[in-house]
Amino acid sequence: MNKDNSPMSRSCRVLARLLDYPHAQMRAALPELHAALRDEAALSTQRLEELKALIGTLEHGDAYAVEGRYVDSFDRGRATSLHMFEHVHGDSRDRGPALVDLAQTYEAGGMFFDASELPDYLPVVLEFASTQPPATARAFLGEMAHILNTIHSGLIKHENPYAAAIGAVLELAGEKPQAVPISTDEPLDEAWVEPPAFDGCSSKGQSRPGAPQPIHIIKKNTPMNPGVRP
Repeated sequence: MNKDNSPMSRSCRVLARLLDYPHAQMRAALPELHAALRDEAALSTQRLEELKALIGTLEHGDAYAVEGRYVDSFDRGRATSLHMFEHVHGDSRDRGPALVDLAQTYEAGGMFFDASELPDYLPVVLEFASTQPPATARAFLGEMAHILNTIHSGLIKHENPYAAAIGAVLELAGEKPQAVPISTDEPLDEAWVEPPAFDGCSSKGQSRPGAPQPIHIIKKNTPMNPGVRP
């Protein structure tokens, strides 16, 4: 069978679960998820072994430690954020229209998702891919390979076991992980702190009254591949 037409729907759904928050219900389903990966055999033996190790960590680790690792892995900085357009648009006003456009892509493909999550959240992306023919799903995920490689490289840098899941997504997309430079990323919880009301913010915004007012020139991000429709 042509690799592009090999079944991968269940593997996409399993990876969507593995990359979602590891609440108790998800962890209870891990043996079933692991079995689904093995049965579909859409991934290489090496990837399946790496995922087996990740699943073991999630299944047998202390609940608080597992949940804390997830937050540290994906919610502390943009380099490993699971929101795809965070890597492309950041906090710019371009992100809103891109999210609307992506949601319309899902609707055109027959999927209406829970609005409690943004459409660029990787587990949602994988859920959509799971509803499409294999060749279409591979092409769709492949258009995000550059973003997936950024996340994968950031996780590899910190020897994070979640790298196995991102590597598996790349494999389903027909891509091989490529190392990319990872710059030091300011934690999101620090980046979003508001400056004191009357004290100015001389290092990141307007200086105190009477101090020189710096001008910051910000380079506009390069748009994604048109196929992703940012």
